[in-house]
Amino acid sequence: MKQSHTMSLVESLANVVVGFGVAVVTQMLIFPIFGLHTTLAQNLQMGAVFTTVSIARSFALRRMFEAIRMPSAK
Repeated sequence: MKQSHTMSLVESLANVVVGFGVAVVTQMLIFPIFGLHTTLAQNLQMGAVFTTVSIARSFALRRMFEAIRMPSAK
């Protein structure tokens, strides 16, 4: 069965939200081990930056693979 556009969007949004939460929690647990002490606000801001970079990376790779796939689909 094929996934609807709506469900694809819901899945993508869930992935981003969960990824953001994982990033922030990981930072809060790991940074102190390396002597980095940040506030919750700083962790949220860094999580937002990492999430934005991750979305851009994922989009670029998806488009690159789509470009590779398209010529062979003809």
